[in-house]
Amino acid sequence: MKHIFKQGTNLDAPTLLLLHGTGGNEDDLLPLAEIISPTSSVLSVRGNVLENGMPRFFRRLSAGVFDEEDLIFRTGELNRFLDETSQQYGFNRENIIAVGYSNGANIAGSLLFHYKDALRGAILHHPMVPRREIELPDLKDVPVFIAAGSNDRMCPPSETEDLESLLTGAGASVSVHWEQFGHQLTSSEVAEAAAWFKMKFI
Repeated sequence: MKHIFKQGTNLDAPTLLLLHGTGGNEDDLLPLAEIISPTSSVLSVRGNVLENGMPRFFRRLSAGVFDEEDLIFRTGELNRFLDETSQQYGFNRENIIAVGYSNGANIAGSLLFHYKDALRGAILHHPMVPRREIELPDLKDVPVFIAAGSNDRMCPPSETEDLESLLTGAGASVSVHWEQFGHQLTSSEVAEAAAWFKMKFI
C-alpha cells in the first residue's frame, strides 16, 4: 500500500496510523499528527480502491452503503500491512493508534470490529458503523475517541450512537465529541482529540 513513514523522536510513544477520507491521500492528515502527538512515529496510508479516480479504503455500493465483502477483504489487507510495516520500520505493532477521517475512520473502525489487538486505540472523525449483527472481539481497555456532527448528513447522529453502543458493548472506553459543522473535519475537534490523546496515552 502506498504510504509515508516518519520516525518519531519518542520510540515509546504510540505510532499514529493516519487514514484519509474519500478522495484524499497519505499527505492529508499529517498536520493532525503534529497536533495530536508530535513526537510519535507516523504511518500514513493511501487507500487501495479508486472511486471515480478518488482513493478510498474500500468500495461502496452507494452513498452510505458499504460493499461488505470488499470491506472485509480490505480490512484484512490493512491489518496484514500493519504486521509487515511494523517489521520493516521497527515500530511496536501493539502500540498503534489509528487516526481516521470519514472513509478512513470507517476502515479503522472495521479493524476494531474484526481483529482483536489490531489497534491500541483509535481517533475516529465522523465514522459510521462498519458492519452490523456481528460479534466484536474483546475491546476491553481499548480507548476510542469519536468526533461527530449533530447535523452531519453523511453520518447522522444515530450512526454515532449505534457505533458508541457497539464499541462500549465490546468493552471499549468510548468518548464522543459533538460539533455542529456537518461532516467537516474541524480544528476544534482535532484539538479535542489531541487533549483526549494526552489524557489517555501520555
